[in-house]
Amino acid sequence: MGKKARAITEISLKDLAKDLNKAYADEWLAYYLYWYMAQTVSGRNYHGVKAALEKLAKDELEHAGELADLISKLGDVPVANPMDLEKNANAPYLLPPKNTADINRIIRIVSEAEAEAIEVYNKLAKKTFGKEHVIYQVITHILSEEIDHEEMFENLLER
Repeated sequence: MGKKARAITEISLKDLAKDLNKAYADEWLAYYLYWYMAQTVSGRNYHGVKAALEKLAKDELEHAGELADLISKLGDVPVANPMDLEKNANAPYLLPPKNTADINRIIRIVSEAEAEAIEVYNKLAKKTFGKEHVIYQVITHILSEEIDHEEMFENLLER
C-alpha cells in the first residue's frame, strides 16, 4: 500500500489486518471442511452435493488468497501455522457429520458456516465503507459470493 493510499485511509490498518487475518483463518477452515465433506459424502443422490461442495471449497480457497494479498499489502502476514487457524478464526471449526450419507446435515452445516461468513463480511464491509475503498470492494465481492453459497445450499435443502 502506497503512502497516499495510507494517508487517505480513515481506519486503523493494524486493526483491519487483524480482522482480515481472522477472516483468512475462517476461509481456510471452511475450505478444509467443504473439501473433506466432498471427498466423503455418500448415499443416494450425493453427486449434486459433492459437486457443490467442491465448488465451494475452490471459492473459499480463492477467498483465502484474496485476503492473504490484502493482509500483505497492509504490511502484515497471514496466519502461517495451520495449527493456529482455529484459534485465530471468528468461529470454531464445524465438524462434519459422522454419517457421510446425512445430506441434510451436511447442507445445514454449510448453511450455518456460510451464514457466519456473511456476518463477518457484512461487519467488515460496514467497517471499511467510505474509509478504505480498495479493501471494501474486495470484501463486498467476497460477501456477494458467500450470499450465493448460502442460497445454493438452502435451495438444496428445500428439494
